[in-house]
Amino acid sequence: MKKKSKIFIAGHNGLVGSAIIRKLNTEGYKNLIFKRSSELDLTNQASVDNFFKKQKPEIVILAAAKVGGIYANSTYPADFIYKNIMIQSNVIHAAFNNGVKKFIYLGSSCIYPKKSKQPIKEDYLLTGKLEKTNLAYAIAKIAGLIMCQSYNAQYKNKTDYRCLMPTNLYGPNDNYHKLNSHVIPALIRRIHEAKIKKIKKIKIWGTGKVKREFLYSDDLADAIIFLLKIKKEKYKKYIKNEYDIVNIGSGYEYTIKNLAKIITKVVGFKGKIICDIKKPDGTSRKFLSNRILAKLGWKPQIALHKGLKKTYEDYLGNYA
Repeated sequence: MKKKSKIFIAGHNGLVGSAIIRKLNTEGYKNLIFKRSSELDLTNQASVDNFFKKQKPEIVILAAAKVGGIYANSTYPADFIYKNIMIQSNVIHAAFNNGVKKFIYLGSSCIYPKKSKQPIKEDYLLTGKLEKTNLAYAIAKIAGLIMCQSYNAQYKNKTDYRCLMPTNLYGPNDNYHKLNSHVIPALIRRIHEAKIKKIKKIKIWGTGKVKREFLYSDDLADAIIFLLKIKKEKYKKYIKNEYDIVNIGSGYEYTIKNLAKIITKVVGFKGKIICDIKKPDGTSRKFLSNRILAKLGWKPQIALHKGLKKTYEDYLGNYA
């Protein structure tokens, strides 16, 4: 990976894509390519093919995806499976047809079985049933990683497609929609609004007892660039699971209720947190094993409280 390498970041405006661009710029990578969705529709095969033929990127990082929390996944499953499969299929195949040297595919911890053993190792993929509330999204992301694995298997020396499975992400430039966002941005918005309106209590979905692991977006970006710099031979030596995937976790997990309490302190909300047990919890735990990355010498740097403060500052500056 050279400083002058031509790198295409798909989904550059999102939580992950913007963090990747910040990291690449910091490290002196200036030959970056990105397009807004209004300029390049990644679900349109012809448009994606034409883009790759014209730009000829050497490295592709696929951070573009339709994402959301329990409500969005349950309400719009057709959108989640269609848009994600189309985006990843078009980009992966166009990358192959145009001789892309390295490809980073980002999945999600929701690809693993609902009742998976903890911490979740990469080998546990497809060993049990998935969580129903995000089934469509999980199936789409699994299809993408199998597609990458299949290209690596069939074309061997022509491809170096690396599939990374990050845990739950948060950070600047997140989606703070009232219903369609993930748990941290959703809680930040609701708790902030409750503070401003001087509401004495807020409800959170489910029992509050389920546990989740969270990774700051800049830590994920750091892990991606770290893995991109590793030569193919060394990478393959450490990646010895059946599906050639690497988990990226923080190493810490929190109950949703404890997470909400931490956010109330960051925001300065003095009211009570009430659990709405009529709402779904989702999977009880999704704690990723970070053993492969640890062996390679990488670990996250940003603790949850510090990351939440930065995220709240971003919300106040750009969304509140």
